[in-house]
Amino acid sequence: MVVSLNEPLDMHLHLRDAGMLDIVAPLSAETFSGALVMPNLVPPVTTKEALLSYRKRILDAVGESTFMPYMTLFFKSDYSAGFLEAVKDDILAIKLYPAGITTNSEGGVSGFDLKELAPVLDAMSGLGIPLCVHGETGGFVMDREAEFIPIYEKLAKNFPDLKIIMEHITTKEAVEALKRFENLYATITLHHLYITLDDVAGGLLQPHLFCKPIAKRPEDREALLDAALKADPKVMFGSDSAPHPKDAKEAPGCAAGVFTAPIALQALVQLFEKHDALDRLQSFVSDNAKRIYGINPPEKRVILENSPYLVPDIYEGTVVPMFAGRTLEWRVVSAG
Repeated sequence: MVVSLNEPLDMHLHLRDAGMLDIVAPLSAETFSGALVMPNLVPPVTTKEALLSYRKRILDAVGESTFMPYMTLFFKSDYSAGFLEAVKDDILAIKLYPAGITTNSEGGVSGFDLKELAPVLDAMSGLGIPLCVHGETGGFVMDREAEFIPIYEKLAKNFPDLKIIMEHITTKEAVEALKRFENLYATITLHHLYITLDDVAGGLLQPHLFCKPIAKRPEDREALLDAALKADPKVMFGSDSAPHPKDAKEAPGCAAGVFTAPIALQALVQLFEKHDALDRLQSFVSDNAKRIYGINPPEKRVILENSPYLVPDIYEGTVVPMFAGRTLEWRVVSAG
């Protein structure tokens, strides 16, 4: 059995920088036509010069592969309308992080005072620049996303012309919120379609499954699965693939992030086949994102076949993928 996917897109991807960028960027470029690249470097990407420099480093890392890095800026409340207009053609979205809530987000937003945020959000609305949001509060870890829903609602109501993407949603409450507001959309990761908190910490701790937002309850996973498998037109695939060196994952103070980029399509096909939903995978992994963001990625056709694929234990002796050492039921046979 063979599955063909056209222009698969990863609409939430961490490529890091320097040596890690050189390892992981080619792995995404092998099977994806493009990806929305997160800006939370050290320091974060907040200027046009930093943006263009980072884009060049990504393109250098992927070499001859057909791959479009869709760039983002790290949200700042003091961006001027003139600056946003000048950078509009170089970015696809702006990413808002609550301060200190995840990796390299210390310079994010505190308080969510709409009067303070309004000048930038109004300018983004007028320019048609989408807002991507890591939607968590600083509360109890299992409740952080649900507690953030009222902030999404406030943003959606006060800025009706602003396209808002709820990034890497993990709860049934977030799925329900999508239905209430026309301008809310969402990305869903591979790992949140597969795991619950029990997989992370129900037995021996699994550091390579520890992420933020943390995996939730079975009923939350079921809500995500329902939206993804139906290819709900308001959701799209975003891996939130977040590589860290092995010694930063298998350590006290384990870094948050699951590295899924090189096995994402294989695992998605396996999941959609299991649920008799292969006819909707193209929409989830490409067509919905094209429509939501209004993009035309470079042509790429990825063909997978139903034959065993042994996931590597580690890449370049540095970064461990999800399903390391396990066999998936599908493999990529060609991409181009």
